[in-house]
Amino acid sequence: FRFTRSGHSPHLVNLNIETHLRRALSRNELRIVYQPKVSIDTGKIVGFEALLRWKNPVLGDVSPAQFIPIAETTGLIVPIGAWVLEQACRQLATWNRQLGLPLKIAVNLSLRQFRQKDLLSMIERCLALSSADPLNLELEITESTAMSHAEDVEMVLQKIRQLGISLSIDDFGTGYSSLAYLKRFPVQALKIDRAFVRDLGAASGSEAIVQSILSLAHGLGLRVIAEGVETEAQLQFLRQLACDEFQGFLFSKPIEAGDVPGFCVAAENADRLE
Repeated sequence: FRFTRSGHSPHLVNLNIETHLRRALSRNELRIVYQPKVSIDTGKIVGFEALLRWKNPVLGDVSPAQFIPIAETTGLIVPIGAWVLEQACRQLATWNRQLGLPLKIAVNLSLRQFRQKDLLSMIERCLALSSADPLNLELEITESTAMSHAEDVEMVLQKIRQLGISLSIDDFGTGYSSLAYLKRFPVQALKIDRAFVRDLGAASGSEAIVQSILSLAHGLGLRVIAEGVETEAQLQFLRQLACDEFQGFLFSKPIEAGDVPGFCVAAENADRLE
């Protein structure tokens, strides 16, 4: 057995997390924070990505890297994911009404969610309950999800797209995409994995990979979003290659839902003063 610093085996730690996670929704321990997506060309906020956070009274702040895989394995990601989408859709409708800005919200769909037979009806229900405009909703799937049973995935993506929802492939460059399928999938954007962005400027080959992804995506008429941008040097490199959007601590860490309207107004006012 391997043991953690606390002296417990990883299995026991995961079991403890799972036990608390099963009650997290009903006990209102989950919340969503929103990371701005910014146009590299204009510097304006064009949308947000919804990111799940969990604070448990016993475990404290639990890292998504710890609890998301457990939620996926146990199937808890299905009710939790439905809750995230509904909350994000409600926020989307509220913010677009309050701010009068055509902001988009991106929500991640996991492999387990993607394989649910009622996925489409769940999405339609969230849109109906919130009165959110599907044109302002973007759903993200990872490259590995996209390539697992690619023909089935293509069919589901087509149906989601028919609702007016945008689609993007997350963590692009980390999997084994068939370029033929990429051309067939009805996606509008690719997100460059933060591992490649982090190494920009280092002698790692990341610059060549990022350049290739941008060339490929733009050749297919897709937008490209870079994740994890933390330095001006990274942003400058992405700007030179005509990357479309970025996310990362260079612009802002994820924001609490209640702070988003004020953040957007302040950003708009700052743009006017420049």
